[in-house]
Amino acid sequence: MTDTPSDAPVIAQKAPYGVEVAAGRTYFWCACGRSAKQPFCDGSHKGSDLAPVKWTAAEDGEVWFCGCKHTGAAPLCDGTHKEFGFSPMSHVPEEDGKVFFCGCK
Repeated sequence: MTDTPSDAPVIAQKAPYGVEVAAGRTYFWCACGRSAKQPFCDGSHKGSDLAPVKWTAAEDGEVWFCGCKHTGAAPLCDGTHKEFGFSPMSHVPEEDGKVFFCGCK
């Protein structure tokens, strides 16, 4: 048995994270799913072969960062989470009690 993280990403949540981004700002998306600061990296991937994905916003606005960590368009949501049983018409309660709706199509 080892204490090193698996190289397979963990599903952080079965829906994307809607985030207001600023043009020109660089973000580091958590690819491993273990970060406590989802959807962004906090270094929890250390010890695995996974690494955060660097992404720079082209313009101000809301974008949808992948929460299931299985998107084919990293770091943004491509709807892959629907394969895990999530309906985009459903709401997703977060730990802090907030509710949001999936922005994927």
